[in-house]
Amino acid sequence: PFQCPTLCDSIHGSIDDKENSPMLRAVLCAQVSKVYRFKTEDQRWLLVREQMSETPLSFSLPKQLLSLLIQEHTNRIQEVKELSDLSPHWDGLRHDVITHCNHMIGCYQETLAELEKVPATSCFKSSTSKSDRHLQFVPTNLHSQRMEVTGPDSVWYDVITFGAPADHHQAFKHGGLKKLLNKHSNLRESCVSYSQEESSRAKELLVGMAQLQPLVFGLAEELLAISQEQNATRLQQVLDSLTEQAEQFVHVLKEELVKSALLEIHNQCIANSNTSHVHSNGLLCENCPANQEGQQEVGPHDTEYDEEEWDRVWANVGKSINCIIAMVDRLQEQEQHHQTVTSPEQAFLLFPPASRSSMSSSSWCSWQEHLLPLVVTLRDCVREAVGKARVAMTFVVLQGAVSGTVAQGPPQIAQRRHAVFSQGLSAVVCGFMLKLYGGLEDPDFLRQLHTVGVLAQFESLLSTYGDEVGMLEDMEVSVADLNRVAFIITEAKTEQLEDLLPTLSGTCFIVEVPLPPEIFSSLPQELKDGPLIRVDPVLFNIGINQHQSLAERFGDSSLQERLNQQSCERLRAYCNALRDRLPDMGKTQPVDLMSSLERSVESKKRKNVEVLWIAAMVCRKVNGVRLTSCKSAKDRTAMSVTLEQCALLREQHTLSQQHFSTALDCMRREGCRMENVQKNIGSRKFAFSGVQLLTFPKLYRPPDGSYG
Repeated sequence: PFQCPTLCDSIHGSIDDKENSPMLRAVLCAQVSKVYRFKTEDQRWLLVREQMSETPLSFSLPKQLLSLLIQEHTNRIQEVKELSDLSPHWDGLRHDVITHCNHMIGCYQETLAELEKVPATSCFKSSTSKSDRHLQFVPTNLHSQRMEVTGPDSVWYDVITFGAPADHHQAFKHGGLKKLLNKHSNLRESCVSYSQEESSRAKELLVGMAQLQPLVFGLAEELLAISQEQNATRLQQVLDSLTEQAEQFVHVLKEELVKSALLEIHNQCIANSNTSHVHSNGLLCENCPANQEGQQEVGPHDTEYDEEEWDRVWANVGKSINCIIAMVDRLQEQEQHHQTVTSPEQAFLLFPPASRSSMSSSSWCSWQEHLLPLVVTLRDCVREAVGKARVAMTFVVLQGAVSGTVAQGPPQIAQRRHAVFSQGLSAVVCGFMLKLYGGLEDPDFLRQLHTVGVLAQFESLLSTYGDEVGMLEDMEVSVADLNRVAFIITEAKTEQLEDLLPTLSGTCFIVEVPLPPEIFSSLPQELKDGPLIRVDPVLFNIGINQHQSLAERFGDSSLQERLNQQSCERLRAYCNALRDRLPDMGKTQPVDLMSSLERSVESKKRKNVEVLWIAAMVCRKVNGVRLTSCKSAKDRTAMSVTLEQCALLREQHTLSQQHFSTALDCMRREGCRMENVQKNIGSRKFAFSGVQLLTFPKLYRPPDGSYG
């Protein structure tokens, strides 16, 4: 029988200096290497090294994410507590938010404390631990699978493998995240969604109004007091200060966010005027919350609402200050005329009877009488504007807090979503860092990063039957949420390992990837300026096991069909963006491949693994990150990555067709994926039975003796 042509079979294969660089040690650890040689079509020997590595990101990124989530929920509690006295309804919403956040903080602090107990050298969560409650946030069996083909220029091919991002601890009795979120969609729809920027702007406006209102009122009082003194210079100075503060106040209030929030409050009051309030539903109750002390009511009975009302409210502040300025000018002119009058006869001729009283010795006292009603009007206008704006901005802050917490459903759903996001995040960061390190000398790739962003193509082999439907629903949400992630490349302080580790920050999750100073200095200026590099994630799924056969014959494959169709459209959009923004990168335009992929996705062929093959080719063509998953990334994933490696050797390096099957069996029987099985379950057998394998596509069946 044919002997597997393995040249080296060491658990820690020799790694050259480049592969042992501080950069790679920041993302890879515990390498397992296998070296092969295979015959090419022209009878040359092809030297191939297969390398599988764990990554410290398996634990470091989940711990960073947990810390960020704890801080985010702590800040949210603080921001809603800082809101002024609220109506009973809004106070109820505030209580809901605080209760939700406190629950999440408690859970995450406990989880983080347990993760901190894990030894710092640990980089791996085995498939047998996938249901461990304290390891919910840690990806299962996360590894980089790399293949180096040696030649004049060595070429590396990478695939990130990990268990499908799913919450095995909460399990799938009630379905996965997609189904659970759909059940609570009515709560999210009833809650107005405001972005983080809008919530931050609302808080700024609340602070600004709290500072400016007393300043305007204080200067108005000072103006009245000064008007009793015979000091026109001092009066003008106070008036100038009042005018400046009033203009600043009006500038702060000229905010479209206030107008849109007031309209939304009115609409919700009308829509819910006949409904009773249930806390956590994100809706306004029948007694409109805008009716607060010192604030004008915006109630459900105001069936007519003028959208321009807010413009008039803040404009009235400016008009009232202009009236005060005009009155002071008029009074000062009269005083100047009074000082130039030499006789009562001249005064009688120059001024009408109503104005002569101002020329008495008590003329300054009468100034206060003229200014008082105007100052009262100014205060009323400011108070009305502040009242309405405070209602609007309180609404924005509270709705932002509600939409980010209770409107997402019970805490268990929010925790599930964070956990599966964490698993996907660790995998995609690992893949991005390897892709970046491998493309540092490729100017087209570097230009692509800051111009179009990076594609992350997830391949899933889950079935659409039983629990794996829930896993796929979890994975769908996890992958979709990764579009909130952005990378930024920075200059590391030193080349020490701790300075090269990626760090996570922000509520929109920015991953900072440090490069050694010498390498960073060689980057194009566009990347050194620190632009955000967006992630464009797509997910293709083809079930290949016996359960998928049941789903296709007796069950439902609509989830798989929908996912593949949507991902095909997103992948097409990414390729179009690449073509439009970087037209000179002609070699990366996979036009024919995309057409083939679309045809494969539209076909009704069962277990159409061609979809996965073409999607992977498109991904590599556009410099994307490749990720492959099944339930635990142990068995089906092993079949996929070994098939992909041999296909690359055949298509890119002329591996002889007659040696293709030999190479495939060799990698499966003796390669790194067998080591992966060993480290997960302590056995060197893939968990398949002969009967199960009869339902697998032929190219996904392992050689005899390697399963059982």
